[in-house]
Amino acid sequence: DFGRTEVRNFLVANAVYWCEEFHVDGLRVDAVASMLYLDYSREPGQWSPNAFGGRENLDAVAFLQEMNATVYKRVPGVVTIAEESTAWPGVTRPTYLGGLGFGLKWNMGWMHDSLGYMQREAVHRQYHHNEMTFSMMYAYSEHFVLPLSHDEVVHGKASLIGKMPGDRWQELANLRAYLGYMWAHPGRKLLFMGAEFAQSSEWNADAGLEWWLMQFDEHAGVARAVRDINAAYRATPALWQRDDDPAGFEWIDANDAESNVFSWIRWDDEGRPLVSLSNMSALPREGYLMGMPTSGVWHEILNTDALEYGGSGVGNLGAVTAISEPWHGRQASARVTLPPLATIWLRPA
Repeated sequence: DFGRTEVRNFLVANAVYWCEEFHVDGLRVDAVASMLYLDYSREPGQWSPNAFGGRENLDAVAFLQEMNATVYKRVPGVVTIAEESTAWPGVTRPTYLGGLGFGLKWNMGWMHDSLGYMQREAVHRQYHHNEMTFSMMYAYSEHFVLPLSHDEVVHGKASLIGKMPGDRWQELANLRAYLGYMWAHPGRKLLFMGAEFAQSSEWNADAGLEWWLMQFDEHAGVARAVRDINAAYRATPALWQRDDDPAGFEWIDANDAESNVFSWIRWDDEGRPLVSLSNMSALPREGYLMGMPTSGVWHEILNTDALEYGGSGVGNLGAVTAISEPWHGRQASARVTLPPLATIWLRPA
């Protein structure tokens, strides 16, 4: 009963206690939708409307606002995250503007759609292209985190590598390409432990991670890829500085379903770009013509198909040159080699 003062006081104090005494970096509230709606998982006749005749749990709303406002005031620097699966407005809007006051919201739609796409055989992906592009229709409606969490690797759902289709080489290539795509997509990143080295089994709360897999080069290669993705991400403000600003993202081509290619630009506060291209087909594409923000040399700062990651080594020898010929509505263009089942990032020299 979130309407009782003693209940709210206990829960808010507990949240502050974890932050102040145990120095946790943040708090995640699970299944927020079950708190927000009086009729959640209830049949007609099993719930009563609020004072205004609606289904919203106004006491729960007030509690969440109080909890978030108190935690952020008492413990600056922490983050609160909502796992909220509906379209409740203002989950990450400040409480003084009527929102729930969370710092971040799990992007459940992105997770569901993108994993659904990646689990399909490459030859069928062209018919589900929108599953990888639709997330940009609502990417700025909240402050999102892209969650590949424990929920996706338990209860018979398989590990992240276990979800990937194809032979063993393709499974690993799909995973590396997906992580490169994810890190270039707007939103903070959440990768559950074990996925960074392609753990084979589901998460087991009663056992440790399968660190012994790191003796095999295919798993160590994924770990090296994640290491370099993180390093490039940190060194490239365009990938994170404007996560919540629509002006920080532009599609180059969102509609090349036939090729299974996704290409876009990320911009930082100074107007410096990064170009991300993901080829989710099993075929390399030589001389792929694409529009570029400017002419000149562009360094290939990431290629998830690199030999050191376990890839085939297809790429652009470290750089591509864009010329002043318009394409895709841009003032310049370049012919790029796209490796199979891979993501590449290009940054101006």
